[in-house]
Amino acid sequence: MTEFTVWAPEVARVRLRLTGGADHEMSGGPDGWWRVEVPDAGPGTDYAFLLDDDDDEQPLPDPRSAWQPYGVHGPSRRYDHTAFGWSDGAWTGRQLPGSVLYELHVGTFTPEGTFDAAIERLDHLVALGVDLIELLPVNAFNGEHNWGYDGVCWYAPHQPYGGPDGLKRLVDAAHGKGLGVILDVVYNHFGPSGAYAPRFGPYLAESANPWGRSVNLDGPHSDEVRRYITDSVVMWLRDYHVDGLRLDAVHALPDTRAVPLLEELAVEVETLATHLGRPLSLIAESDLNDPRLITPREAGGYGLHAQWNDDAHHALHTLLTGERQGYYGDFGSLQALTDVLTGAFFHTGTWSSFRQRHHGRPVDPRTPGHRFVAYLQNHDQIGNRATGDRISASLSPGLLRVGATLLMTAPFTPMLFMGEEWAASTPWQFFTSHPEPELAAAVVTGRRREFASHGWPAGEVPDPQDPQTFARSRLDWAELDKPEHREMLEFYRRLIALRKSRSDLSDPRLNAVKVQHGNQFLVMRRGDTLVAANLADRAQGISLPGVARKVLLATGEGVTVMRDRIQLPAETAAIVAL
Repeated sequence: MTEFTVWAPEVARVRLRLTGGADHEMSGGPDGWWRVEVPDAGPGTDYAFLLDDDDDEQPLPDPRSAWQPYGVHGPSRRYDHTAFGWSDGAWTGRQLPGSVLYELHVGTFTPEGTFDAAIERLDHLVALGVDLIELLPVNAFNGEHNWGYDGVCWYAPHQPYGGPDGLKRLVDAAHGKGLGVILDVVYNHFGPSGAYAPRFGPYLAESANPWGRSVNLDGPHSDEVRRYITDSVVMWLRDYHVDGLRLDAVHALPDTRAVPLLEELAVEVETLATHLGRPLSLIAESDLNDPRLITPREAGGYGLHAQWNDDAHHALHTLLTGERQGYYGDFGSLQALTDVLTGAFFHTGTWSSFRQRHHGRPVDPRTPGHRFVAYLQNHDQIGNRATGDRISASLSPGLLRVGATLLMTAPFTPMLFMGEEWAASTPWQFFTSHPEPELAAAVVTGRRREFASHGWPAGEVPDPQDPQTFARSRLDWAELDKPEHREMLEFYRRLIALRKSRSDLSDPRLNAVKVQHGNQFLVMRRGDTLVAANLADRAQGISLPGVARKVLLATGEGVTVMRDRIQLPAETAAIVAL
């Protein structure tokens, strides 16, 4: 006998429909759960639900479906998580402190765009020296290709990528090569098509965020909605063996309850990690600059392990590119970068000209820097530009290396975006494949209107629905055969290896970082290691706070050291041992 269950607290009748079989009446209970037992309906059985008495309605997929083989509008399929043959029994996990992350999108990481194709590129990541790969969302969404942030089945891996077994094969293979896996998950909204869960119950609140209606975390029946999210979190970590989750836009999770959902998740994950005997990480994306997210629960915080740090990106990006539009407006000075390197956030209760209000909260200087994930590029900061251009499209190789050096020697957890390590020339654009014509047209119009408000002509914004927009965004691995890309890759390998060989460079103590800066140069002291960067288009001699023993790594030729002074050519950085 197989039991089928579904939560639908506000409907009068629920029937289970097996594909090719009869309908089965389900029995409801006071808790809002409906149940029925069916003989001979094991793994591989396709099923859906009919709500109330409308026989003309399309049967709906299970909100907790683990497998959607026919897409988000089709029936669900029973899936047995215990049937997969794992080979990672010796895997002891990969902790976030000391790690280097690598963000990738399964659909554009390889020409095939599948989990299995990504496995073929894992050796590249091992040779690069990264520790954790971070997958953009892989749960089922409408259409063939998408960034993944419009997911509607929060338990089911996207079928065109390879479905549940495909994701497990990727995780298993990554663990076999010593790589951990972080999964990006979205719980702040449902995508615009195929979101059937709200038909079953009050999953949504009356409030809205930029992507749709908010999730009901604190209204009537919110206990089960929160459980829906928590069980999804536990499933990815336990049943798919992933090593952590990146929680998308947690500032868009309105929650007035005394114990916030994020704290509940931290408790659940800590409990699971204790049981599994390996570290599990929760990383938040937040627009709030609120360090309470990563403050331990014993100290009154939420207890998450890390959060993305956009201020670090903005401080680096503006210095390197000279861009000052939009939310870059307050950045662009060496003092802003200094503030970030020593205090994690730039906005710490200070005035934000972009928001036209004060923003943020100071970080306790005792907070370990590894709780902040920093990046020179990521999917948002590339893909949310009008043409999806990477900084390698506009910066010199020298400045690219300077930026990479500052990122990798900062006291944070560094993250690369796929292809960054070889200065990929391919853009990463915003793409969708909505089959509904009206929705497709609305996405195109909305995207162009959004960028027009930021000063980009509408004609420069690629059509998200055009298949070529997706095709242009695929990495071109053949670039690795070209000398300029191969040289950049070798530089990144040496830089990551040096970070791991020098304890000074992975030291997470913010209050141990010392920075001095002058006219387009900066010197950062990390214990007995110095990082000197010349951002000017001319050579500069820079005084050092100590006597240099040797240059450990230089981003260009012609660097010379004279005891307490270093001569740096234009757009060059050097890492020096004292």
